[in-house]
Amino acid sequence: MLEVQHLIIALAEPSHVQAQIISRALGEMGITRVETHADGESLLSHARQSRPDLVISAYYLPDMTGQQLLQQMRESTDLSGMPFILVSSETNPERLEPIRQAGSLGILPKPFTSAQLDEALANALDFINTESLAMEVDTDLANVSILIVDDSLTSRRHVRAVLERLGFEHFTEASSGAEALPMLANDSFQLIIIDYHMPGMDGCELARHIRQDGAQGRAPILMITSETDRDRLAEVEAAGVSACCDKPFSTNKLRDTIRELLQEY
Repeated sequence: MLEVQHLIIALAEPSHVQAQIISRALGEMGITRVETHADGESLLSHARQSRPDLVISAYYLPDMTGQQLLQQMRESTDLSGMPFILVSSETNPERLEPIRQAGSLGILPKPFTSAQLDEALANALDFINTESLAMEVDTDLANVSILIVDDSLTSRRHVRAVLERLGFEHFTEASSGAEALPMLANDSFQLIIIDYHMPGMDGCELARHIRQDGAQGRAPILMITSETDRDRLAEVEAAGVSACCDKPFSTNKLRDTIRELLQEY
């Protein structure tokens, strides 16, 4: 099991002073292996070679934003599962929400406290050290087919990366409820993971359709959503969603929820 002091971190920070501040804070946590890069492209190139355990980035880089950096990571075949933390003075929700959706394990302000850094690093270690569920459930994970429905590719990639760490192997992805319908008609899934907010048919409507369909009606449905409105969440429950996880989700929370669903269903 990887411990915090053994983390190898790639840091994208154009400011030499800020890079020193962040490196010093990491050093106080016992982390000494920090690769600093002045732009996003340099980090991506080196990450493909050196394979750091964690990427930490500022929001504003000379060649791209932190959001674009994370998006490139999630959409690549070799970096899609690499954990990411943002450190930024940016507070605009419209700019930060896509980073949350893509599974950032922490969004730290500038300046940040040692407690905030410690929490973000703990989230990263939870992700990195996640163990397979194979020994905890009676189900053969190699035979479990999972449908992931989310209009965000970066979000689907992050969810899939966590599921792969849990020991699952077979995935089908859809970018909307409408796209998922023929998949549900033609294939059998043992777990269905859906987002709430999607264009056209939202997650609530999709869940209702699944429950009314005889073929998939008993499959567990897990909704991962940033929705907090109680009335809407009550509607989700009434539609037949088996369980909900916050977005962004805790790796351990998702692991526990999926284990419970597999044991129950």
